[in-house]
Amino acid sequence: MRVCIVGGSIGGLTAALVLEESGHTVDVFERSPQVLAQRGAGIGLLPETSRYLTDVAGVDIDEISIATSSIRYLARDASVEHEVGHAYRFSSWNTVYGRLLGCINRESYHLGHEMVSWEDQGDSVTVSFADGTSCTADLLVCADGVASSSRERMHPGLAPRYSGYVAWRGMVREADLDRQVLARLDDAITYHVYANSHILVYPIPGPGGETAPGDRSMNFVWYRNYLEGGDLTDLLTGRDGIVRDVSLPPGTVADRHVSEMRAHAAARLPGPIASIVCAAAEPFVQVVYDLDIPSMVSGRACLLGDAAFLGRPHAAAGTAKAADDAWALASALDSCPTVDEALSGYEASQILVGRGLIERTERIGRRSQTENSWVPGDPDLIFGLRGPGQ
Repeated sequence: MRVCIVGGSIGGLTAALVLEESGHTVDVFERSPQVLAQRGAGIGLLPETSRYLTDVAGVDIDEISIATSSIRYLARDASVEHEVGHAYRFSSWNTVYGRLLGCINRESYHLGHEMVSWEDQGDSVTVSFADGTSCTADLLVCADGVASSSRERMHPGLAPRYSGYVAWRGMVREADLDRQVLARLDDAITYHVYANSHILVYPIPGPGGETAPGDRSMNFVWYRNYLEGGDLTDLLTGRDGIVRDVSLPPGTVADRHVSEMRAHAAARLPGPIASIVCAAAEPFVQVVYDLDIPSMVSGRACLLGDAAFLGRPHAAAGTAKAADDAWALASALDSCPTVDEALSGYEASQILVGRGLIERTERIGRRSQTENSWVPGDPDLIFGLRGPGQ
């Protein structure tokens, strides 16, 4: 078949590569006029996310990620209050995206194409773009992210629900950190949990994808509550005066909020973790949302990744869910006699995955941000797409 994919991030690229591997002809249309960049934001690298790169492209997992062997909790005085052996892998959005982009036929990856509409003809679909061009295909895959216009078309008025908190994020090169700080955070994902908040720190590849000790970066994710309305709107009003609703990219957070965040870190967080937060040159903000949808398919169009379900980041499964959707779609198309049957099977399986992820991550978020019932060592807190460690 010919497949049109709208959205050229990790989910869209994975879908393109997996579907091409199954023999389909694929074109990816990305609305950004230039190659995407998120300046190295860290991700937990679950097997679903790395599957194409390791199993098909033959990439060594150690080239794109960093292994840690412990889950560690620090008390306010920086002493270790809990530690258990558990293997994780961490990478950065840029590293994974760059490797996937390097695998794709660049002639089929079209930048500067914003979808404005599509018309379903029953056995095909025609997609129209803002520049006046169009694409007719047998299948439209909508991988256009958190603010998906495709989702809005399928489910008018169905909007993401604000969780009550945001994630402050930032990175610092290991070479710029004190050795004692690195020693306290080495070979682990390190947490600190306190009243109505928690923060985690873990190593990720450096800005150029470097994975050798000393060349890597330390990444933090700090969940903080902001009241919807005035407080949240004030936070999301950037230096340029523009109010954003999904995220504030690096360099756009107002100085007063960065100063407040650093002062709070110095006053409330363990010293090694606070030093990471305060040293991050351009911290940025991502709003945490939930979204469940009743269906993922409409005619010859289907939703994938964050364009469908939005789960909180606490399972480290955002990119994994998008990649898993891509593999599930390819498998359904391979095994079903008709496209309609394939899309029905894809929807049935991936709705269960999405809803299960939302339920679990909502529960985890409540434990730290409102209930104060987060218990270090609770197995339910282990990362995984389908469940703890799964």
